[in-house]
Amino acid sequence: MAWLTGYPREKVNWSPTIDPEKCVKCGMCMNCGKKVFRWTAQGARVENPLSCVVGCTTCANLCLGNAIRFPALAEVRNIYKKQGIWGKVKKQLISEGRISN
Repeated sequence: MAWLTGYPREKVNWSPTIDPEKCVKCGMCMNCGKKVFRWTAQGARVENPLSCVVGCTTCANLCLGNAIRFPALAEVRNIYKKQGIWGKVKKQLISEGRISN
């Protein structure tokens, strides 16, 4: 997918953190299609942070205990601006025929 278009994922500070005090063990985060979480006796734990799709917050939006947080989106947007990622993503999507110019 063209989210970063050549920019190294490991340079983007984007992954969830879980407040164990708020986790009610509802399991909603375990629906993550990228398998970011691992289930333990204490509830979910972040196991694969770099698998998290940059910008996605579905797990936090659906967390019953409101226990999941993400870094400020402004950090990611700043990287996109400084690195010209928006333009690169658009160019890639056009070349793949997914959007028109």
